[in-house]
Amino acid sequence: MEKVIIESYEDFLPFVGKEIGTSDYVQIDQDRINLFADATLDHQWIHVDTERAKVESPFGQTIAHGYLTLSLLPVLWDQIIDVRNLERMMNYGMDKMKFAQPVLSGQSVRMTTKLQDIANLRGAIRTTIHFAIEVKETGKKTLEGLATFIYYFKK
Repeated sequence: MEKVIIESYEDFLPFVGKEIGTSDYVQIDQDRINLFADATLDHQWIHVDTERAKVESPFGQTIAHGYLTLSLLPVLWDQIIDVRNLERMMNYGMDKMKFAQPVLSGQSVRMTTKLQDIANLRGAIRTTIHFAIEVKETGKKTLEGLATFIYYFKK
């Protein structure tokens, strides 16, 4: 897949209201889940206790943390777009996020994106990206929402 190359506000304009791209799949295995649990101190059994999850979980196995799925947004976004000529970039906000279904340990996810809105803020560009993360094995969305980024391009 070829990345979309953006070097200015004008390069974003043709994508307003349109799909920007789709990432590759990333597998969420138990090691990744355990590392996320360690990093966030969220060791709920449904995420990390594989034996208990086999017996007590309605899914018959462990599931990824919802926020682990969300935390993959930067790496998935980087597979889709290459923003060049940057002075800096900031994550500005997340809105209307919905966790629709769990990601089971071992499943893979990818992200599709659409440029919902763009604003020129006198030296900065605010983009609002609609994103949907889907599970390869089910074809269903696991997470969807709006991510807002601010890009400061070099003069």
